[in-house]
Amino acid sequence: MELLTSTWFSLSTAAACLATSAILLLFGIHLRRPRYNRPPGPRPWPIIGNLNLIGPLPHRSIHALSKKYGPIMHLWFGSNPIVVGSSVEMAEAFLKTHDATIADRPRFTAGKYTLYNYANITWSQYGPYWRQGRKMLLSELLSPKRLESYEYIRKEEVKNMVKRLYESANKTIVLKHYLFALTLNVISRMALGKEFTGRNNENAVVSSGHDEYIEMVDELLFLNGVLNIGDLIPWLNFLDLQGYVKRMKDLGKKFDRLLEHVLNEHEERRKGVEDYVAKDMVDVFLQHAQDPTLEVKIQRDGVKSFILELIGAGTDTIVVTLEWAMSELLRKPEIMKVAREELENVIGKERWVEEQDLPNLPYINAIMKETMRLHPLIPMLIPRQARDDFKIADYDIPKGTQVLVNVWSIGRDPSIWDNPNEFEPKRFIGKDIDVKGCHFELIPFGAGRRMCPGYPLGIKVIQVSLANLLHGFDWELPGNMKEEELDMEEIFGLSTPKKLSLEIVVRPRLSPHLYSL
Repeated sequence: MELLTSTWFSLSTAAACLATSAILLLFGIHLRRPRYNRPPGPRPWPIIGNLNLIGPLPHRSIHALSKKYGPIMHLWFGSNPIVVGSSVEMAEAFLKTHDATIADRPRFTAGKYTLYNYANITWSQYGPYWRQGRKMLLSELLSPKRLESYEYIRKEEVKNMVKRLYESANKTIVLKHYLFALTLNVISRMALGKEFTGRNNENAVVSSGHDEYIEMVDELLFLNGVLNIGDLIPWLNFLDLQGYVKRMKDLGKKFDRLLEHVLNEHEERRKGVEDYVAKDMVDVFLQHAQDPTLEVKIQRDGVKSFILELIGAGTDTIVVTLEWAMSELLRKPEIMKVAREELENVIGKERWVEEQDLPNLPYINAIMKETMRLHPLIPMLIPRQARDDFKIADYDIPKGTQVLVNVWSIGRDPSIWDNPNEFEPKRFIGKDIDVKGCHFELIPFGAGRRMCPGYPLGIKVIQVSLANLLHGFDWELPGNMKEEELDMEEIFGLSTPKKLSLEIVVRPRLSPHLYSL
């Protein structure tokens, strides 16, 4: 009995000592931990942080919180510290003053499974690999000279879209399908050397229709923008509570089969040819992958990741913006009428709009800008991550903090915009505001080092496509639907498209002989 009592006393004493030591250790760590003066924000809950305050449209939830806590706000998404800027001043401070300090990206699961372990430009960390990939893209595909040389491709694909629309005259169509075919083929011909899907499928990347690839690209953009619980609370990642990780892996396999086919085809074409001259961007990537002088070697997965980024991000940017623009114009027929008057005065009724006409169409340009203000493609931009501690507006931002810039909030700031919730393109007429990252009240493509490198191409295709859609066709809502009944709900992902695709009746306006292109 005494032995048992002595043993119990020893165990109790040891446990008490361990508990006391743990408390002292934690207290000591707490005392040594730097005390940060973080921006204001709601008190976090244990484990989940502030996720209880975030709804299915995070940019709207964060917009509501910023009204309470101010233009700079601190949140916790699970164990991840987040700082949000929701004003022009904060956007400029983050993306210009502290651009280099927040040039990293968080390592989300989507980048691992859908984009070859962060091997693309969007998700790769700031450093030699990122600089090398971005330089190749800008010099070989997106430089002003290259874009000019590819104008004939854009012109031909706009004509192909016009033909398809004319063949669907007086029918109800899903506009997104026509826009997707246009943009996917433009980018595919520039980057892969041939149409992705075409009428002559023998010369296309795939032999089937493109509906499956619309779904795949939609899924890619959705999964790369969702709030995945495993990213926010890492110790729950293995459970895959939302099923997103399984979807990411499945999607990655689908794209990999397609991209392996593309690479194998290009390698076969190069086989046995000395001094082979690159014919498209895939050839350029493959040549660089074999270059021993590169600072960081590009692996096969890196080549596939670059291609996938071009196809996915390039297509989505244009399609989503054009679909929102046409939806807003259907709700405001008086605005469509003004645009048509400009087109008839500048272009006339005997030809289509071409890229050289765009500088003479300020109202078309204004419609594009107003669409991007009211429906920014990426409403909080792609998250950045602090590489070091820094200070902003007298607040401390620790290394590792994720940084969001809520351009959706900026686009609705009444101190900048009159009637901010209304679609009014005229607000941009006579105003020196562009979308190139210099005017922080309108930065749909971001700003600074991590700005979208493909924005010049996106702007060209959006403007010339929009101009021809308005110039060549009348558009009506199906049945007896009224303008105010048009669904304008959105879904959140890496981009923010319409929840329901726009269904619309197309009626030709111009003389039929103009469609024989």
